Amino acid sequence: MKMAIDQKFLLPYFIITLFLISSFASSLNNDHLPNDNYFKQESGHDFRAYPSYFGHVVRGINFDNYSTKNVRKFGRSLKALVQTVNVLNFGAKGDGTTDDTKAFRKAWQQACSSPTNVKFMVPQNKNYLLKPIRFTGPCKSAITMQVSGTVVASNDRSDYSKDFRHWLMFESVQNLEVSGGGIIHGNGNVWWQNSCKINKAKPCTVAPTALTFFECTNLIVNNLKIKNGQQIQMSFEKCRNVEASNLVVNAPGNSPNTDGIHVTETQNIRISTSTIGTGDDCISIVSGSHKVRVTGITCGPGHGISIGSLGSGNSEAEVSDVVVNGAKLSGTSNGVRIKTWQGGSGSASNIKFQNIEMQNVENPIIIDQHYCDQDKPCKEKASAVQVKNIVYQNIKGTSASNVAIVFDCSTSHPCQGIVMQNVNLGGRNRGDLKAICNNVEFLNSGTFSPQCP
Repeated sequence: MKMAIDQKFLLPYFIITLFLISSFASSLNNDHLPNDNYFKQESGHDFRAYPSYFGHVVRGINFDNYSTKNVRKFGRSLKALVQTVNVLNFGAKGDGTTDDTKAFRKAWQQACSSPTNVKFMVPQNKNYLLKPIRFTGPCKSAITMQVSGTVVASNDRSDYSKDFRHWLMFESVQNLEVSGGGIIHGNGNVWWQNSCKINKAKPCTVAPTALTFFECTNLIVNNLKIKNGQQIQMSFEKCRNVEASNLVVNAPGNSPNTDGIHVTETQNIRISTSTIGTGDDCISIVSGSHKVRVTGITCGPGHGISIGSLGSGNSEAEVSDVVVNGAKLSGTSNGVRIKTWQGGSGSASNIKFQNIEMQNVENPIIIDQHYCDQDKPCKEKASAVQVKNIVYQNIKGTSASNVAIVFDCSTSHPCQGIVMQNVNLGGRNRGDLKAICNNVEFLNSGTFSPQCP
Protein backbone atom coordinates (compact mmCIF):
# COMPACT_ATOMS: atom_id res chain seq x y z
CA MET A 1 0.00 0.00 0.00
CA LYS A 2 2.83 2.40 0.92
CA MET A 3 4.63 1.60 -2.35
CA ALA A 4 1.47 2.41 -4.35
CA ILE A 5 1.08 5.74 -2.61
CA ASP A 6 4.73 6.67 -3.27
CA GLN A 7 4.33 5.90 -6.98
CA LYS A 8 1.15 7.93 -7.10
CA PHE A 9 2.91 11.00 -5.70
CA LEU A 10 6.13 10.50 -7.67
CA LEU A 11 4.42 10.42 -11.09
CA PRO A 12 3.65 14.19 -11.25
CA TYR A 13 7.24 15.01 -10.28
CA PHE A 14 8.49 12.73 -13.06
CA ILE A 15 6.28 14.48 -15.63
CA ILE A 16 7.43 17.95 -14.46
CA THR A 17 11.08 16.89 -14.69
CA LEU A 18 10.63 15.69 -18.27
CA PHE A 19 8.97 19.00 -19.17
CA LEU A 20 11.86 21.03 -17.73
CA ILE A 21 14.48 18.96 -19.59
CA SER A 22 12.56 19.41 -22.86
CA SER A 23 12.33 23.17 -22.34
CA PHE A 24 16.06 23.40 -21.58
CA ALA A 25 16.98 21.49 -24.74
CA SER A 26 14.72 23.74 -26.79
CA SER A 27 16.42 26.83 -25.39
CA LEU A 28 19.82 25.40 -26.38
CA ASN A 29 18.64 24.95 -29.95
CA ASN A 30 17.25 28.46 -30.03
CA ASP A 31 20.70 29.79 -29.15
CA HIS A 32 21.78 28.68 -32.62
CA LEU A 33 18.99 30.50 -34.41
CA PRO A 34 20.11 33.73 -36.13
CA ASN A 35 18.61 37.12 -35.45
CA ASP A 36 17.94 39.83 -38.00
CA ASN A 37 21.32 41.47 -37.35
CA TYR A 38 23.35 38.33 -38.08
CA PHE A 39 24.34 39.17 -41.64
CA LYS A 40 25.32 42.67 -40.60
CA GLN A 41 27.49 41.31 -37.79
CA GLU A 42 29.15 38.63 -39.91
CA SER A 43 29.90 40.78 -42.95
CA GLY A 44 30.62 44.05 -41.15
CA HIS A 45 28.27 45.79 -43.56
CA ASP A 46 24.63 46.81 -43.28
CA PHE A 47 22.77 47.10 -46.58
CA ARG A 48 20.18 49.32 -44.91
CA ALA A 49 22.81 52.03 -44.55
CA TYR A 50 22.30 52.78 -48.26
CA PRO A 51 18.53 53.06 -48.47
CA SER A 52 17.33 55.23 -51.29
CA TYR A 53 19.68 55.80 -54.18
CA PHE A 54 19.33 52.27 -55.59
CA GLY A 55 15.72 52.97 -56.53
CA HIS A 56 16.33 56.61 -57.41
CA VAL A 57 15.05 58.07 -60.65
CA VAL A 58 17.01 60.93 -62.20
CA ARG A 59 14.77 62.61 -64.72
CA GLY A 60 13.74 59.53 -66.64
CA ILE A 61 16.72 57.31 -65.74
CA ASN A 62 15.62 54.42 -63.56
CA PHE A 63 18.04 52.55 -61.30
CA ASP A 64 16.36 49.29 -60.35
CA ASN A 65 16.33 48.18 -56.72
CA TYR A 66 19.19 45.95 -55.72
CA SER A 67 18.03 42.82 -53.91
CA THR A 68 19.97 41.17 -51.09
CA LYS A 69 17.20 38.84 -49.97
CA ASN A 70 18.91 35.60 -50.96
CA VAL A 71 22.30 36.60 -49.56
CA ARG A 72 20.66 37.57 -46.26
CA LYS A 73 18.93 34.21 -46.09
CA PHE A 74 22.25 32.44 -46.68
CA GLY A 75 23.97 34.54 -44.01
CA ARG A 76 21.38 33.48 -41.46
CA SER A 77 21.79 29.80 -42.38
CA LEU A 78 25.48 29.88 -41.45
CA LYS A 79 24.54 30.23 -37.78
CA ALA A 80 23.42 26.59 -37.64
CA LEU A 81 25.50 23.81 -36.08
CA VAL A 82 28.60 23.15 -38.18
CA GLN A 83 31.19 20.45 -38.77
CA THR A 84 34.83 21.60 -38.68
CA VAL A 85 37.19 20.48 -41.44
CA ASN A 86 40.82 21.47 -40.83
CA VAL A 87 43.36 21.14 -43.65
CA LEU A 88 46.05 20.18 -41.11
CA ASN A 89 44.09 17.01 -40.35
CA PHE A 90 44.35 16.02 -44.03
CA GLY A 91 48.11 16.30 -44.27
CA ALA A 92 48.73 19.99 -44.95
CA LYS A 93 52.11 21.15 -43.59
CA GLY A 94 51.89 24.90 -44.04
CA ASP A 95 55.66 25.27 -44.17
CA GLY A 96 55.74 27.19 -47.47
CA THR A 97 57.74 24.53 -49.32
CA THR A 98 55.67 21.32 -49.12
CA ASP A 99 52.95 21.00 -51.76
CA ASP A 100 49.67 21.13 -49.80
CA THR A 101 47.39 20.82 -52.85
CA LYS A 102 46.35 17.21 -52.18
CA ALA A 103 45.55 17.96 -48.55
CA PHE A 104 43.31 20.88 -49.55
CA ARG A 105 41.61 18.74 -52.18
CA LYS A 106 40.87 15.93 -49.71
CA ALA A 107 39.61 18.40 -47.12
CA TRP A 108 37.30 19.99 -49.70
CA GLN A 109 35.88 16.61 -50.69
CA GLN A 110 35.05 15.98 -47.04
CA ALA A 111 33.50 19.43 -46.61
CA CYS A 112 31.48 19.36 -49.82
CA SER A 113 29.95 15.96 -49.01
CA SER A 114 28.95 16.87 -45.45
CA PRO A 115 25.18 16.76 -44.73
CA THR A 116 25.62 19.60 -42.18
CA ASN A 117 27.10 23.07 -42.59
CA VAL A 118 30.90 23.16 -42.60
CA LYS A 119 33.65 25.44 -41.35
CA PHE A 120 36.69 24.78 -43.56
CA MET A 121 39.73 25.85 -41.53
CA VAL A 122 43.02 27.15 -42.99
CA PRO A 123 44.84 27.98 -39.72
CA GLN A 124 46.92 31.09 -39.13
CA ASN A 125 50.70 31.48 -38.80
CA LYS A 126 51.35 29.05 -41.66
CA ASN A 127 52.13 29.32 -45.39
CA TYR A 128 50.31 26.80 -47.58
CA LEU A 129 51.89 26.19 -50.99
CA LEU A 130 49.29 25.33 -53.61
CA LYS A 131 49.35 24.40 -57.27
CA PRO A 132 46.23 25.15 -59.36
CA ILE A 133 43.16 23.72 -57.60
CA ARG A 134 39.41 23.73 -58.16
CA PHE A 135 36.94 23.67 -55.29
CA THR A 136 34.00 22.21 -57.17
CA GLY A 137 30.33 21.95 -56.21
CA PRO A 138 27.48 21.59 -55.89
CA CYS A 139 27.91 20.75 -52.21
CA LYS A 140 25.37 19.27 -49.84
CA SER A 141 25.48 22.11 -47.30
CA ALA A 142 26.71 25.65 -46.73
CA ILE A 143 30.48 26.07 -46.35
CA THR A 144 32.47 28.79 -44.61
CA MET A 145 36.13 28.69 -45.66
CA GLN A 146 38.07 30.52 -42.98
CA VAL A 147 41.44 31.45 -44.45
CA SER A 148 43.49 32.72 -41.52
CA GLY A 149 46.94 31.74 -42.81
CA THR A 150 48.70 32.59 -46.07
CA VAL A 151 47.95 30.63 -49.24
CA VAL A 152 50.90 30.89 -51.65
CA ALA A 153 50.90 30.03 -55.36
CA SER A 154 53.48 27.73 -56.88
CA ASN A 155 55.98 29.81 -58.85
CA ASP A 156 56.73 26.93 -61.24
CA ARG A 157 54.90 27.91 -64.43
CA SER A 158 54.88 24.28 -65.62
CA ASP A 159 52.44 23.48 -62.77
CA TYR A 160 49.83 25.44 -64.73
CA SER A 161 50.20 23.50 -68.00
CA LYS A 162 46.67 22.06 -67.77
CA ASP A 163 45.04 25.43 -67.11
CA PHE A 164 47.00 28.64 -67.60
CA ARG A 165 43.97 30.78 -66.73
CA HIS A 166 43.22 29.83 -63.12
CA TRP A 167 45.03 29.24 -59.83
CA LEU A 168 42.35 29.05 -57.09
CA MET A 169 38.87 28.44 -58.47
CA PHE A 170 35.50 27.91 -56.79
CA GLU A 171 33.11 26.40 -59.31
CA SER A 172 29.34 25.84 -59.05
CA VAL A 173 29.25 26.26 -55.27
CA GLN A 174 26.12 27.61 -53.55
CA ASN A 175 25.94 29.13 -50.07
CA LEU A 176 29.66 29.78 -49.71
CA GLU A 177 31.57 32.22 -47.53
CA VAL A 178 35.32 32.80 -47.89
CA SER A 179 36.76 34.98 -45.13
CA GLY A 180 39.15 34.84 -42.19
CA GLY A 181 41.63 37.72 -42.55
CA GLY A 182 44.29 35.65 -44.31
CA ILE A 183 46.37 36.30 -47.42
CA ILE A 184 46.05 34.95 -50.95
CA HIS A 185 49.51 35.43 -52.50
CA GLY A 186 49.79 34.82 -56.24
CA ASN A 187 53.59 35.01 -56.66
CA GLY A 188 52.90 37.10 -59.72
CA ASN A 189 56.42 38.35 -60.37
CA VAL A 190 57.44 35.22 -62.30
CA TRP A 191 54.52 35.86 -64.67
CA TRP A 192 54.96 39.62 -65.03
CA GLN A 193 58.61 39.33 -66.11
CA ASN A 194 57.48 37.01 -68.92
CA SER A 195 54.71 39.35 -70.10
CA CYS A 196 54.95 40.94 -73.53
CA LYS A 197 53.88 44.22 -71.90
CA ILE A 198 57.03 44.18 -69.77
CA ASN A 199 59.38 42.51 -72.26
CA LYS A 200 58.47 43.22 -75.88
CA ALA A 201 60.63 40.29 -77.00
CA LYS A 202 58.33 37.85 -75.21
CA PRO A 203 55.21 36.42 -76.90
CA CYS A 204 51.87 37.61 -75.50
CA THR A 205 50.36 34.78 -73.44
CA VAL A 206 47.69 34.42 -70.79
CA ALA A 207 48.40 34.15 -67.07
CA PRO A 208 46.25 32.75 -64.26
CA THR A 209 43.62 34.68 -62.35
CA ALA A 210 44.55 34.33 -58.69
CA LEU A 211 41.05 33.79 -57.25
CA THR A 212 38.04 32.92 -59.42
CA PHE A 213 34.41 32.38 -58.45
CA PHE A 214 32.57 30.72 -61.34
CA GLU A 215 28.82 30.07 -61.36
CA CYS A 216 28.54 30.52 -57.59
CA THR A 217 25.27 31.58 -55.96
CA ASN A 218 24.73 33.19 -52.54
CA LEU A 219 28.36 34.07 -52.04
CA ILE A 220 30.13 36.10 -49.35
CA VAL A 221 33.80 37.09 -49.72
CA ASN A 222 34.89 39.11 -46.72
CA ASN A 223 38.02 40.20 -44.86
CA LEU A 224 40.76 38.87 -47.14
CA LYS A 225 44.02 40.20 -48.57
CA ILE A 226 44.82 39.33 -52.20
CA LYS A 227 48.41 40.11 -53.12
CA ASN A 228 50.44 39.95 -56.34
CA GLY A 229 48.03 37.88 -58.39
CA GLN A 230 49.53 36.41 -61.55
CA GLN A 231 47.12 38.48 -63.67
CA ILE A 232 43.57 39.39 -62.55
CA GLN A 233 43.51 39.34 -58.75
CA MET A 234 39.89 38.28 -58.18
CA SER A 235 37.12 37.47 -60.65
CA PHE A 236 33.38 36.87 -60.32
CA GLU A 237 32.11 35.05 -63.41
CA LYS A 238 28.45 34.07 -63.97
CA CYS A 239 27.71 34.45 -60.26
CA ARG A 240 24.46 35.47 -58.55
CA ASN A 241 23.84 37.19 -55.21
CA VAL A 242 27.32 38.23 -54.13
CA GLU A 243 28.61 40.32 -51.22
CA ALA A 244 32.33 41.19 -51.42
CA SER A 245 33.54 43.43 -48.62
CA ASN A 246 36.49 44.46 -46.45
CA LEU A 247 39.06 43.37 -49.03
CA VAL A 248 42.61 44.59 -49.55
CA VAL A 249 43.89 43.93 -53.07
CA ASN A 250 47.48 44.84 -53.91
CA ALA A 251 49.84 44.51 -56.86
CA PRO A 252 52.55 46.92 -58.09
CA GLY A 253 51.46 49.79 -60.29
CA ASN A 254 53.56 48.47 -63.17
CA SER A 255 52.28 44.87 -63.01
CA PRO A 256 50.56 44.01 -66.32
CA ASN A 257 46.82 43.24 -66.61
CA THR A 258 46.39 42.85 -62.87
CA ASP A 259 42.78 44.04 -62.57
CA GLY A 260 41.83 44.14 -58.89
CA ILE A 261 38.22 42.88 -58.96
CA HIS A 262 36.75 41.73 -62.27
CA VAL A 263 32.99 41.24 -62.73
CA THR A 264 31.62 39.44 -65.77
CA GLU A 265 28.16 38.00 -66.49
CA THR A 266 27.32 38.44 -62.82
CA GLN A 267 24.09 39.78 -61.35
CA ASN A 268 23.15 41.19 -57.97
CA ILE A 269 26.62 41.90 -56.59
CA ARG A 270 27.83 44.43 -54.04
CA ILE A 271 31.51 45.34 -53.63
CA SER A 272 32.10 47.49 -50.56
CA THR A 273 34.60 48.93 -48.10
CA SER A 274 37.71 47.77 -49.93
CA THR A 275 41.17 49.13 -50.78
CA ILE A 276 42.59 48.28 -54.20
CA GLY A 277 45.92 49.15 -55.79
CA THR A 278 47.01 47.40 -59.02
CA GLY A 279 48.63 47.75 -62.41
CA ASP A 280 45.26 47.81 -64.22
CA ASP A 281 41.63 48.61 -63.39
CA CYS A 282 40.88 48.62 -59.69
CA ILE A 283 37.42 47.32 -60.62
CA SER A 284 36.37 46.23 -64.10
CA ILE A 285 32.74 45.46 -64.95
CA VAL A 286 32.16 43.80 -68.31
CA SER A 287 29.44 42.25 -70.43
CA GLY A 288 26.51 40.38 -68.90
CA SER A 289 26.75 42.18 -65.56
CA HIS A 290 23.62 43.76 -64.08
CA LYS A 291 22.59 45.17 -60.69
CA VAL A 292 26.12 45.99 -59.56
CA ARG A 293 26.71 48.17 -56.48
CA VAL A 294 30.16 49.53 -55.62
CA THR A 295 30.52 51.50 -52.37
CA GLY A 296 33.33 52.77 -50.19
CA ILE A 297 36.28 51.99 -52.50
CA THR A 298 39.80 53.38 -52.23
CA CYS A 299 41.64 53.00 -55.54
CA GLY A 300 45.26 53.67 -56.44
CA PRO A 301 47.59 52.99 -58.08
CA GLY A 302 45.72 51.60 -61.07
CA HIS A 303 43.57 52.48 -64.04
CA GLY A 304 40.49 53.51 -62.06
CA ILE A 305 36.98 52.04 -62.03
CA SER A 306 35.91 50.88 -65.48
CA ILE A 307 32.85 49.68 -67.32
CA GLY A 308 34.37 47.56 -70.08
CA SER A 309 36.04 47.13 -72.29
CA LEU A 310 32.93 46.15 -74.28
CA GLY A 311 32.36 45.03 -77.86
CA SER A 312 35.80 43.68 -78.76
CA GLY A 313 35.96 41.49 -81.86
CA ASN A 314 32.60 42.86 -83.09
CA SER A 315 30.85 41.21 -80.14
CA GLU A 316 27.55 42.13 -78.50
CA ALA A 317 27.76 43.46 -74.93
CA GLU A 318 25.22 44.40 -72.27
CA VAL A 319 25.87 46.12 -68.94
CA SER A 320 23.13 47.87 -66.97
CA ASP A 321 22.04 49.09 -63.54
CA VAL A 322 25.46 49.90 -62.09
CA VAL A 323 25.94 52.33 -59.20
CA VAL A 324 29.35 53.47 -57.95
CA ASN A 325 28.65 55.43 -54.77
CA GLY A 326 31.51 56.68 -52.63
CA ALA A 327 35.04 56.19 -53.97
CA LYS A 328 38.44 57.82 -53.49
CA LEU A 329 40.92 57.61 -56.36
CA SER A 330 44.49 58.82 -56.07
CA GLY A 331 47.25 58.91 -58.69
CA THR A 332 45.37 56.64 -61.12
CA SER A 333 45.62 56.85 -64.90
CA ASN A 334 41.83 57.09 -65.15
CA GLY A 335 39.00 57.92 -62.80
CA VAL A 336 35.58 56.56 -63.76
CA ARG A 337 35.66 55.21 -67.28
CA ILE A 338 33.41 53.56 -69.86
CA LYS A 339 35.36 52.01 -72.73
CA THR A 340 34.00 50.32 -75.85
CA TRP A 341 35.54 49.03 -79.07
CA GLN A 342 34.35 50.09 -82.51
CA GLY A 343 32.37 47.40 -84.32
CA GLY A 344 30.60 46.10 -81.23
CA SER A 345 26.87 46.18 -80.48
CA GLY A 346 24.53 46.18 -77.48
CA SER A 347 24.52 48.81 -74.75
CA ALA A 348 25.95 50.16 -71.52
CA SER A 349 23.04 51.86 -69.77
CA ASN A 350 21.65 53.11 -66.46
CA ILE A 351 25.04 53.71 -64.86
CA LYS A 352 25.60 56.15 -62.02
CA PHE A 353 28.84 57.53 -60.57
CA GLN A 354 28.31 59.60 -57.42
CA ASN A 355 30.09 60.95 -54.34
CA ILE A 356 33.59 60.46 -55.74
CA GLU A 357 36.85 62.19 -54.78
CA MET A 358 39.86 62.27 -57.09
CA GLN A 359 43.41 63.38 -56.38
CA ASN A 360 45.90 63.83 -59.21
CA VAL A 361 43.97 61.53 -61.57
CA GLU A 362 45.06 61.55 -65.22
CA ASN A 363 41.60 61.24 -66.87
CA PRO A 364 39.00 61.78 -64.15
CA ILE A 365 35.87 61.26 -66.30
CA ILE A 366 36.03 59.46 -69.61
CA ILE A 367 33.72 57.74 -72.09
CA ASP A 368 35.83 56.26 -74.87
CA GLN A 369 33.89 54.66 -77.71
CA HIS A 370 37.09 54.36 -79.74
CA TYR A 371 38.98 52.18 -77.27
CA CYS A 372 41.83 50.29 -78.97
CA ASP A 373 44.17 48.17 -76.85
CA GLN A 374 46.37 46.71 -79.57
CA ASP A 375 49.60 47.52 -81.38
CA LYS A 376 47.97 48.16 -84.77
CA PRO A 377 45.54 51.08 -85.17
CA CYS A 378 41.88 50.03 -85.04
CA LYS A 379 39.86 50.49 -88.22
CA GLU A 380 36.92 52.86 -88.30
CA LYS A 381 33.62 50.97 -87.98
CA ALA A 382 30.03 52.17 -88.10
CA SER A 383 28.56 49.93 -85.42
CA ALA A 384 29.15 50.58 -81.72
CA VAL A 385 28.00 49.67 -78.24
CA GLN A 386 25.34 52.24 -77.32
CA VAL A 387 26.21 54.26 -74.20
CA LYS A 388 23.14 55.86 -72.64
CA ASN A 389 21.61 57.10 -69.40
CA ILE A 390 24.82 57.83 -67.50
CA VAL A 391 24.79 60.01 -64.37
CA TYR A 392 27.80 61.83 -62.86
CA GLN A 393 26.89 63.40 -59.52
CA ASN A 394 28.90 65.01 -56.71
CA ILE A 395 32.36 64.40 -58.19
CA LYS A 396 35.25 66.61 -57.14
CA GLY A 397 39.03 66.64 -57.11
CA THR A 398 42.07 67.36 -59.22
CA SER A 399 43.17 66.27 -62.68
CA ALA A 400 46.80 65.41 -63.43
CA SER A 401 46.28 66.35 -67.10
CA ASN A 402 44.78 69.41 -68.74
CA VAL A 403 41.85 67.34 -70.05
CA ALA A 404 39.62 66.51 -67.08
CA ILE A 405 36.51 65.31 -68.93
CA VAL A 406 36.45 63.29 -72.15
CA PHE A 407 33.30 62.21 -73.97
CA ASP A 408 34.71 60.65 -77.14
CA CYS A 409 31.51 59.12 -78.47
CA SER A 410 30.59 57.38 -81.71
CA THR A 411 29.33 59.37 -84.68
CA SER A 412 26.78 56.69 -85.60
CA HIS A 413 25.79 55.90 -81.96
CA PRO A 414 26.23 59.10 -79.91
CA CYS A 415 26.27 58.98 -76.12
CA GLN A 416 22.72 59.68 -74.97
CA GLY A 417 21.09 60.83 -71.74
CA ILE A 418 24.27 62.05 -70.04
CA VAL A 419 23.58 63.83 -66.73
CA MET A 420 26.15 66.06 -65.00
CA GLN A 421 25.30 67.32 -61.50
CA ASN A 422 27.74 69.10 -59.20
CA VAL A 423 30.92 67.97 -60.95
CA ASN A 424 33.89 70.16 -60.09
CA LEU A 425 37.39 69.17 -61.20
CA GLY A 426 40.44 71.37 -60.77
CA GLY A 427 44.14 71.15 -61.49
CA ARG A 428 47.47 72.85 -60.99
CA ASN A 429 46.58 75.51 -63.54
CA ARG A 430 42.82 75.64 -63.44
CA GLY A 431 42.58 77.98 -66.41
CA ASP A 432 44.17 75.35 -68.67
CA LEU A 433 41.68 72.58 -67.81
CA LYS A 434 39.27 71.61 -70.54
CA ALA A 435 36.64 69.08 -71.54
CA ILE A 436 36.40 67.21 -74.86
CA CYS A 437 32.81 66.49 -75.86
CA ASN A 438 32.31 64.70 -79.18
CA ASN A 439 28.91 63.34 -80.20
CA VAL A 440 27.37 63.57 -76.74
CA GLU A 441 23.73 64.35 -75.94
CA PHE A 442 23.10 65.73 -72.45
CA LEU A 443 19.85 65.05 -70.66
CA ASN A 444 20.73 67.57 -67.97
CA SER A 445 23.96 69.53 -68.24
CA GLY A 446 23.64 70.79 -64.66
CA THR A 447 26.69 72.44 -63.14
CA PHE A 448 30.06 71.01 -64.02
CA SER A 449 33.59 72.21 -64.54
CA PRO A 450 35.39 72.27 -66.86
CA GLN A 451 32.55 72.87 -69.33
CA CYS A 452 32.29 71.50 -72.84
CA PRO A 453 33.44 73.99 -75.52
